Amino acid sequence: MSEGIPCLWMRGGTSKGACFLASDLPTDPAMRDALLLRIMGSPDPRQIDGIGGADPLTSKVAILSPPSRPDADVDYLFLQVYVDQPLVSDAQGCGNILAAAGPAAIERGLVPVAGPVTPVRIHMLNTGEVATAHIQTPDGRVRYDGDAAIDGVPGTHAPVPLLFQNIAGSMCGALLPSGNAVDVIEGVDCTLIDNGMPIVVMRAADFGLTGQESRDALDADTALKARIEAIRLIAGPLMNLGDVADKTVPKMTLVSRATQGGAINTRSFIPHRCHATIGVFAAVSVATACLLPDSPAAGLADLPTDGRFGIEHPGGAAEVLIVTDASGRITGAGTLRTARKLFDGRVFDTLT
Repeated sequence: MSEGIPCLWMRGGTSKGACFLASDLPTDPAMRDALLLRIMGSPDPRQIDGIGGADPLTSKVAILSPPSRPDADVDYLFLQVYVDQPLVSDAQGCGNILAAAGPAAIERGLVPVAGPVTPVRIHMLNTGEVATAHIQTPDGRVRYDGDAAIDGVPGTHAPVPLLFQNIAGSMCGALLPSGNAVDVIEGVDCTLIDNGMPIVVMRAADFGLTGQESRDALDADTALKARIEAIRLIAGPLMNLGDVADKTVPKMTLVSRATQGGAINTRSFIPHRCHATIGVFAAVSVATACLLPDSPAAGLADLPTDGRFGIEHPGGAAEVLIVTDASGRITGAGTLRTARKLFDGRVFDTLT
């Protein structure tokens, strides 16, 4: 690999990550992960000797390959590369980097352009589900400029609508893996839910917080993070996730009343640092929790009449569309993201 490895560096939603073809990486997972740690510069809080951005949101990887099922156009494996630990995790998906997977698949020739808008059916290997992204492709190539804006990203870009179906229990086997809308853990009411992302929903007020605290303030509160982690370690087995001490799931989400016209306000931990915004699938799970009458979220939520939930976060709000049938059962979800190609080139391994 002395001549480098082809790498497409993309922003997807409010995250950044390196996109690779599976064929350009080692097939052995251990060798692959060791390589990605060196590429990102982990473990090091600054990731100074790699391309990572010293933040979980900018230390992500998408691996793309031809589809392994007939109802998909491309396979997408998401990997979270830890910043300050020698760990690479496939224990979760990422809806933000998912927004970059469609454009990257077209850029790499895995999916042909199909007109002014190209639908890309993405098989999410982490969860086994298929999401559909609609990519702007006028003039036979991906378009990144446009008028769509998402909170947490400056400016406007081409819209990337994402549509999901059958994501309930994506990792836990059931929407409510414990069988309850509310479990009391360490004296705190918790909703253990997985509608695309396993999360634990708790009232910010139960931790003596308003829910409007800054990311930096929450990250500096070591007592708070220790309490949240204690709950997370108990919740993991209840969610069929086993011992989660070295896993990035479940995410821990504090909820409070919205203040900017949304449905609910959040502060999300991923799992040990406060998210600058909120993950796409975590936002879907939060919106779903708002619909459970007994959950901590339901008592705080201002439910929309059109199914469009504004999930407020430190950087603004993420819009989530929840689709229900006549009986009120959730049948699908969607969100709007944007993406941008940042560079296309080769990245070099420190061992060569």
